[in-house]
Amino acid sequence: MAAARRGQGPLNLDLLNGTTPELPPLAALFLIYFDIKAGYTIGWKRSLPGIELEGVVEYKSLPSGLHTVKEDLIYFVHENHAGLSAFVNAPAAVESRNARMIAVGVMVPLSYGRLGRSWKHAEKLKEMASELIIDTSETKVLEEYWEEHKAQGPAPPADSDSLLDSPSSIRFKPIRTTPSKLKGHTRNRSASDGTALLPPGHTLSTYHPARSLLRLLETFGPLIFPIHRAALLRKRILITAHAPVQEICNFVYDISVLSNIPLAVTDLLAANAPPTRLRPLFAIGVHDIPLLEADLLASEQPPVSSPGSTQTESEDSGQGWIACTTDSILAMKNTLYDVLITMPPPYSEDATQKVWPKVESSKGVELKATQRDLRRYKTLRWGLARSSSPSSQNDDEEPVRASSSSASVPREDLLDLPDTDHIVEPLSWSALAYSGFMWWASAGEQRLHYEEETEADSQLLSGLSLSPSSPITPRSQSSPSLKKSKLNGPPTEAEAQQEMALIAYFHRLTTQVLSTLSDIVDATDSDDEREADHSPLHPTSHSLEDCGVEEEDTGPAMYVASQDIVRMGLDEWSIADHEFVEEVSKAYFGRRAKVEGRNVNVCGIRIC
Repeated sequence: MAAARRGQGPLNLDLLNGTTPELPPLAALFLIYFDIKAGYTIGWKRSLPGIELEGVVEYKSLPSGLHTVKEDLIYFVHENHAGLSAFVNAPAAVESRNARMIAVGVMVPLSYGRLGRSWKHAEKLKEMASELIIDTSETKVLEEYWEEHKAQGPAPPADSDSLLDSPSSIRFKPIRTTPSKLKGHTRNRSASDGTALLPPGHTLSTYHPARSLLRLLETFGPLIFPIHRAALLRKRILITAHAPVQEICNFVYDISVLSNIPLAVTDLLAANAPPTRLRPLFAIGVHDIPLLEADLLASEQPPVSSPGSTQTESEDSGQGWIACTTDSILAMKNTLYDVLITMPPPYSEDATQKVWPKVESSKGVELKATQRDLRRYKTLRWGLARSSSPSSQNDDEEPVRASSSSASVPREDLLDLPDTDHIVEPLSWSALAYSGFMWWASAGEQRLHYEEETEADSQLLSGLSLSPSSPITPRSQSSPSLKKSKLNGPPTEAEAQQEMALIAYFHRLTTQVLSTLSDIVDATDSDDEREADHSPLHPTSHSLEDCGVEEEDTGPAMYVASQDIVRMGLDEWSIADHEFVEEVSKAYFGRRAKVEGRNVNVCGIRIC
């Protein structure tokens, strides 16, 4: 069942080893220009039979607001194809409104992956657009490119995961191997081994969207964790931003990849669990509202699936998506999305203080990172900064690897983390009371709790080769030229190592949550079979009969203790994390869960 789970298409993290990459065959090639009377117009097009371009690519290739930028790359999807267009804006005469705007774009089959590997055409598209902006009638270059790269037959079936395609499909290295107290067996907390993801001498393609992963981490800070959790729940996530959109399209791809379900845990999930990946729609606009409305209707229908079933990209309708837009009107239609991410305006790049994106639900409730997220983010940033420090490695030494033996307290001056007060949940009264009580009762126990948490975070970084490169810096300290070179400049093996390590890191987080819940499901089922009231060995074996939670047809409901929350790497004090666990349990295991909150008791009396 695992290999054929719904949505388990290739990640297409294509790598280069010094050879010319194979270009995916084209289903369509087109030229769009702006006419002052007719608006955006298709000036030249070629496509395979049955592929309609009119009324589609003009709007998908040219989002609102592009007139404010000189060039851009826009990703989009339409039905079973992925699209990429290179936009160029050049000065012109007054009769042309002082601007000449064109876009040269392609469409490729989605059977080649989330974007059909369309980014491999990006360099040539930019070159052709730069030539055609001078004279749009010189279309010989388009004709030649079409004849050379057009598809000669039907699109192949979706590729299965391979060594170079999926960081979740190759080696799975145990984060921790501990004897299970639930069934007397040992279960490995498997996760993709970041050191095996990148063969020596390989890098990501120049325009590969995953090259923006470090920038993603810098841009969202601790907010990346609640966004990751929303993506795991297969929410409908809309990112609103200003032009240019290339980086935001890259972020759409990155979040979709980070929230993949690793193959190591797919066999633990219910047959009707959500797809193993979040469907990326990339750039959308007002013309895509009917598509989003149809997806909303599909989401209200009960999921239909069975073990071993496979579904195409279009059959994942109603199973969540992530997209970006420059049309602010979409943000006003809050029934079409579950989570809205509002990116800061471009001028905030020059702000003296960090301006964070805003994440909120469709009802306007702001979603914040937890205190646990903040500590985990600092540890991750510390690990990246430590591995990129020149003093941490000599040229002839192996890359630095974070391990439990090297765990230490992150240095605040090394992190240089901007103010996060308004994007992180404040300490709850219970957490404050517990912290104060533990300091009064046992400073040693409090220190032990902190050390266990640090150990757990170190385990997430263990074995991930983080090769030296430029450390992540606050946005205000990044020059535009540096950011451009990081986005489209020549790729390096060191950068690719860090990007692959980040993917493996988030897949480990996912594995940690799902494996822990799977253990609880196993324990609950075992207790139900033995008709035992309670297991003295582990709190997760408790029945929910005394908690007022009814059993469902999919199996007995289960009890999730506060220490289980800690095992998942979540915040035991956060109501949002408790709700997340309840939703994950229902979505991926078909179980109703009762999550225990952490309480403060003195002499057996609950004080908060």
